[in-house]
Amino acid sequence: MVGSATNLRLVGSAEVIGSDKKVLGSRLISSRRLSAAERRRQLLDTALAIVRDEGADRLTLGHLAARAGVSKPVAYDHFGTRSGLLIELYRWIDTERVNAFQDAMSATRRGFEDTVEVLANAYIHCAADKTDEFHAVGAALAGSEEKAAVFQELLENSVRMFVAVLKPHTSLPAAELEWRCIGLVGAGEALSAALVRGKGDEAEAAAVFAALIKGGLSADAMLRGIGPSADLTVSSLPRQVPPRDSPGPEKRVEP
Repeated sequence: MVGSATNLRLVGSAEVIGSDKKVLGSRLISSRRLSAAERRRQLLDTALAIVRDEGADRLTLGHLAARAGVSKPVAYDHFGTRSGLLIELYRWIDTERVNAFQDAMSATRRGFEDTVEVLANAYIHCAADKTDEFHAVGAALAGSEEKAAVFQELLENSVRMFVAVLKPHTSLPAAELEWRCIGLVGAGEALSAALVRGKGDEAEAAAVFAALIKGGLSADAMLRGIGPSADLTVSSLPRQVPPRDSPGPEKRVEP
């Protein structure tokens, strides 16, 4: 769930996905030759173990190769550079945990209230917990252009997850539900940022976020008269300001 997206960031929701899952690292190596996908997964598992055990600063391609029991060229073939490794690990941690959260939610029948509470608490919790591997890797990538691009990608993943989790509890058309989830993820990010700055506590932020989610789905009216089959692009939404070349509203002159 990311930035906080976001970190969805649902990273760190131990109750749902189980934080005690063990990383096998080099022990995943078997007598048979691993496929490219299996090798990549093994390397990412090992990279995650390094971050947990030694910190993100110790994660280099050379150290990864040594811990995974492979030659350096194998690690370089998969990730190219240390930055490439960090980006892939950053993306992988978030994607794995968001998918695990979504699977756990779909596997258990929950009412609307319960679903919203679990979703809000998990999203805010991951933003408040700055001690996990996701934030450690993110800190190592601070200021990089690659992180900004991946951050946006993870935000979009969070929106898709919100849609999937909330869809069974609303009759809203798909296009409008997606737009509302975009707004909800943005609200979650704003609350998470305020929490990180020290404003309020985690329980308060989660309660506010749950209220926003409930309110965001309670109104069945369409957005400003836009029909369910409308193409909800930015250009189709009502314009709030005059075009750049418009003279705008006439100014009143006070006597």
